[in-house]
Formats: sequence, structure tokens, C-alpha cells
Amino acid sequence: MLRKSTDIRQEEIKKAVLDIIHREGLKNVSTKNLAKKVGISEGTIFRHFQSKNDIMMGIIDDVSTGFVEKLRKIAFSEKSPPERLFDLLCTTVTYLVENKGITILLFSEASYDNDKKMLEKLNYIFNSQKEFAAMIVSDGIASGVWDKSVSPDDVASLYMGIPITLNIEMILMGEKFRYRNFCNRMNDLLIKLLNEK
Repeated sequence: MLRKSTDIRQEEIKKAVLDIIHREGLKNVSTKNLAKKVGISEGTIFRHFQSKNDIMMGIIDDVSTGFVEKLRKIAFSEKSPPERLFDLLCTTVTYLVENKGITILLFSEASYDNDKKMLEKLNYIFNSQKEFAAMIVSDGIASGVWDKSVSPDDVASLYMGIPITLNIEMILMGEKFRYRNFCNRMNDLLIKLLNEK
């Protein structure tokens, strides 16, 4: 049997963590459950990660680099503000749907762990998303597309609540959940708010 590379095995472990969080809750993320899910021994987990906290940091690092950089490219693209806002929103929704459990992980780790490095990363992820949304809204107001009386920071705060709503709907609706419809509904709501005069 061919042995998997460390990178591949780490990705499998991180994906398994998110799946367990999504399906069974954060409390069920144990090395025993994780090893069973990936099909490896508990000892193998510790050849790839030093601790459970190290796995969580690996996931948060992935969000911090991959996801936030995708959003940065959208925010600074040459598209119109409405197109950028839609892309920002739908990229966020798609990412969270494809990585079920990430929202729970990010918010629970922020709430329960006092790890300074982790809190800094979580702060960076949160503030980057909020800044990108506020920047797009500011650009739309400056170009006359949206109502100038709307506060970009308030819209950005509202935007940051969308992942929570998404997570609740995914849990409650299960297989009936349609994220494209969700994305369009949330975008329509933001545009109505921005167009109000």
C-alpha cells in the first residue's frame, strides 16, 4: 500500500475535523473519532500535527491565506461595485457551504480559546472581510451607484451576519438547503438597502 504524503494526510485530517464539527458538533472532535473518520491510527494524527490545537490552527491558517486572498482579489478587481459585492457575497457563501463546520469552528474557537495567536488570526479574518465589504460599498457610494446616506461600516456589519444566518439555514434545512438561492436573496436584500433614497 502506498503511503500518502504529509500534505495529503493533513488535508484529510482537516477536512475530517470540519465534517465532524458539522455533523456531530465540536465536542465530538476527538483523536479517536478523527482517526476513525480518516481511517488511520491515533498515533498517525500526531505524526502530522502536534496537537488538536495545531489542527485547528492549520484550518484557520487555510482560511486566513486561501479564502481571505480570494476575497481580496474580488474587492480590488476592476468590476463595478454591484458585481464585486455579489462576487464577495457568493464566494463567501460557496466557501462556507463547501467547508461546512468552518463557521462553528471559527466562532467557537474565538469564544472558548484564549490562544493569542489564534485570536489574532481570527481577528484578521473577520476584519479583512468587513473591510472588503465596506470598501466596495464606499466605492459604490462614491461612484453614485448607491445612496450616500448609507453607512459603509453598517452595511459591512450587516454583511458579516450573513454567514451566521447561512449556517443556521444549512443546519435546519439539511439537504433542502439551496445556497445559490440564499446568495441571491441576501444580495437582493443588500442592494435594496444600498439603493434606498
